[in-house]
Amino acid sequence: MGTLNKRKGTRDGREPDVEAVLDDLYVTPPAEFVARRAELAAAAKTAGHVEDARRLRAARRPTLAAWAANLLLRSRPQESRRILELGPALREAYHALDAGGIKELAEQRRQMVSALSRQAAQLARQAGHPLSATVQQDLESTLRAVLADPEAADRWAGGRLESALTPPSDFPTGTAATTHAPRRPTASTAPAPSARTRSKDELAERRRRRQEQLDEAREAAEEATRRLHDRRAEQADADDALRQARDRHDQARQQVSAAEQQLRQAREELQRAEHEQREAEERGRTTADALARAEREEREAAREVKRLSARRR
Repeated sequence: MGTLNKRKGTRDGREPDVEAVLDDLYVTPPAEFVARRAELAAAAKTAGHVEDARRLRAARRPTLAAWAANLLLRSRPQESRRILELGPALREAYHALDAGGIKELAEQRRQMVSALSRQAAQLARQAGHPLSATVQQDLESTLRAVLADPEAADRWAGGRLESALTPPSDFPTGTAATTHAPRRPTASTAPAPSARTRSKDELAERRRRRQEQLDEAREAAEEATRRLHDRRAEQADADDALRQARDRHDQARQQVSAAEQQLRQAREELQRAEHEQREAEERGRTTADALARAEREEREAAREVKRLSARRR
């Protein structure tokens, strides 16, 4: 039976460890997932936790149904524990061919899946992301898979679903088990033992082959779904990187424009200063010439005064 995820450790009693950070990341609404992932990975890298940053960058954005299932697990731990405990009992009754037990537990399953899917839808609405009818169906399919398949239960209990889960096709609904009990063939209709054995063996072989084909088809479908999910996440990352690059380009263009404007103003100021310097130099030369003439005139006037004074004696 799966156990609820309770990883809430810290590093040195201060920072939450990467497991807790990942748990929180997977209850982040899908529309905000990529930006939040980049922020957390950058913070981990800045703090020197390179491996944590790598793990965060590798996290894949969940579908809306998977996010709602993660949110339900985190927000409704008691109800989630009940469905995880009901699954093994239902599977045990099925394998034991306990028709009465299957009917009773299947009714509990129906009620629980319905109630929990409604709670998840309410949580999603409160978070600002209402679920469509299709997403609601994917969520209910995930909850039924948790009840029917121990591996699915463990995946959900980990709190980091990336896509919706699908229950096994051969798991009972709870009604057929009570209305179609196996009957022994009568003496008049029973085939000869050898013929019956061959018929059962052939039927078992056909069922085995069909099951193998079904398993292969499921694996191929799951792999295709995973690849599609990865490509969509990569496309979202690329779109986000393109938006950031465009923003940086616009900012750089604005900075270049401002720098060019400042350069033009500086060149104009330099031209004005050079013109003023030339004018000042010209005024300086003119003033120097005038000063020299005034000094010569003053010396000549002084000599003339001296000469005239000498004659009067």
